[in-house]
Amino acid sequence: QLVESGGGLVQPGGSLRLSCLASGFSFEDYTMSWVRQAPGNDREFVAAWRRSGGTTTYYADSVKGRFIISRDNGKNSVDLQMNSLKHEDTAVYYCALGERLITSSVRSGAAYEYWGQGTQVTVSS
Repeated sequence: QLVESGGGLVQPGGSLRLSCLASGFSFEDYTMSWVRQAPGNDREFVAAWRRSGGTTTYYADSVKGRFIISRDNGKNSVDLQMNSLKHEDTAVYYCALGERLITSSVRSGAAYEYWGQGTQVTVSS
């Protein structure tokens, strides 16, 4: 089960921290990602945290330098720190989990088997 939290309303330039709590999984090689969907748009990859031997992070160009994805082992969660938020970041943010993904599929939503229910992020003044 994946449960997201931390969404809300924030002004442009502000920050939010999303958290995805994972339970019931015991994968050794896995990727946890954040994917967002704005009204009328397709789902868009945002960021991923991958454990496959070592650990690797991935970011969409649109959020690179503003968002940071991290793993909290104590909480068994993957968090997304979102800074310098823009109007265009407004979307429902989903957490997704996939096992044994190949590198080329990390940014593809279709590769993920497990999804959370989503949390709304609204950037507005």
